[in-house]
Amino acid sequence: MKKKRLFRVIEPYLYLLPAMFFFTAFLFWPFLKTIWLSFAMTTPLGAVSSFVGLGNYLSIFTSQAFQNSLLVSFQYAAMTVFCSIVIGFVLAIISNENIKGKNLFRTIYALPMAISAAAASVVFMFIFHSSLGIINKVLGTHIGWLTDPKYALGAVTLVTVWMNIGLNFIFLTAALQSVPTDLYECAAIEGAGFYAKHRHITIPCISPTLFFLLIINVINALQAYAQVKMMTQGGPSGSTNVIVYQIYQEAFINSRFGMACAESIVLFIILMVLTLLQFKLEKKVTY
Repeated sequence: MKKKRLFRVIEPYLYLLPAMFFFTAFLFWPFLKTIWLSFAMTTPLGAVSSFVGLGNYLSIFTSQAFQNSLLVSFQYAAMTVFCSIVIGFVLAIISNENIKGKNLFRTIYALPMAISAAAASVVFMFIFHSSLGIINKVLGTHIGWLTDPKYALGAVTLVTVWMNIGLNFIFLTAALQSVPTDLYECAAIEGAGFYAKHRHITIPCISPTLFFLLIINVINALQAYAQVKMMTQGGPSGSTNVIVYQIYQEAFINSRFGMACAESIVLFIILMVLTLLQFKLEKKVTY
């Protein structure tokens, strides 16, 4: 009897063992090792050569390249998040109206989700090409969209917005369908216009979804890498050198793994603080 009782107690934990093994091997252990390496100097092969304490953190915060990557990342995130959510919201409202072919439009709007960042980046590299690109052909110009510091970040942002619209559109469309139609009918009787309906009914009703998308989009924007690597490689002149690409450069180009780990921890802290702030603000504005 005692053995059976003991087995009943430990049985649930036995089922959790495979998951805990993979979480430990591929999540917890790498995270703990990243923290440890952030306090150490390493060889080009990644082995610890000496313990430097907060030396890596002091170095990155006095590094102009890292400071620039933070600034670029926040600019990129602000533009990407705002445009992705606003455009997704507008498209969701349009597709939610009683119009012919709305299912076709919904499919088209959601298509970018099926395309990888690398594939989309290659396509847009041809679109933005200074001499062969369709944009310059239409405008009759020879602008270096990916080679001019004035335009490069905007071009990469445009690609990211295009890729993110599908996710925002799907979530917002689902949220709009949960809004009671009676509210719109009552508002119409009271004489409310199109803008007033969505300002005072739609946005308050779907605010939990909007905040969820805000969190997801911010995290994705600050972790952007593939499109930067494919299209600009952080250039020109560091104008698209977002923080994740800066971490990649430190680790795999400069072979300074300790510095890269310190930058990774800073990124983790930034994401954690932003997420906590967003959750705290959500409690104040969610209806």
